[in-house]
Amino acid sequence: MALVALASAKGSPGVTTAGLAFTFSWATRMVLSECDPSGGSILAGYLQGQIDAGRGLMPLAVADLRHSGANDRLESEFWAQLVDLAPPARQRLLLPGLTDPAQSGTLAPLWNRFAGFFSQLEFGDPSFDVIADCGRLAAPATPWPLLWAADAVLLVVRPTLPSIASAVPTLGAIRAQLSERVASLSSLGLVLVGSGPYSASEVSGQLGAPVVATLPDDPKTAGVLSTGGDVRLSRPLLRAAAGAEAGVRVLIDEHRQQVPRRAVRREVAVGNGHTF
Repeated sequence: MALVALASAKGSPGVTTAGLAFTFSWATRMVLSECDPSGGSILAGYLQGQIDAGRGLMPLAVADLRHSGANDRLESEFWAQLVDLAPPARQRLLLPGLTDPAQSGTLAPLWNRFAGFFSQLEFGDPSFDVIADCGRLAAPATPWPLLWAADAVLLVVRPTLPSIASAVPTLGAIRAQLSERVASLSSLGLVLVGSGPYSASEVSGQLGAPVVATLPDDPKTAGVLSTGGDVRLSRPLLRAAAGAEAGVRVLIDEHRQQVPRRAVRREVAVGNGHTF
């Protein structure tokens, strides 16, 4: 499935919760990368501060900059920065995000490189699919290259008037970016979260994009994903997230028919000596 970019508009929370739900429930090996310029929240939230905050996107960026973009260094450093969300299986991995939003400017020249690297993990041994949590696109230093490279660009929306209204300009910006850089809008889809007065078909019609996943209100599971606890795949949110994988794969397949991947297959191995 390769690279999926998750994002939201102003006033539409739920991106990180959706990203974690997908990461825990989808059938393939997953890496969740916190790419929100305003900072990551999983280390202090779901992981309850029990993991060293020194790992993550910023150390990876610093190592890459120091070694002038060497591919082998990026690969080895990437695996060293990951956290195993469901140890010891090493199939649900996290690349923690920024701890200080002021650091986001450092990442600006690296998003293209990271986007290409994330896309290639699909062809590694073992292979991984990547979910990039891009946060609210109203934030400065939006990681647009991740959205250009993504096989699915999913905007998280609630079926309420405020959320739909805030999604309109955000979708306009996404469409402008994809039209200019990819010459196709086929990767664009919506993730509908929670309850509200509007149906999925009404939201889709109003925003002009397909709803590819619907996640229910499940405060107990959302609380676990936000502040820690036992993840139970039998819970409504995780069951719906697992069911959403098929719809996302359909969107990706249709996008790839219009924008074929120009993948360079290469070995991206996970060494036994790495600690997640």
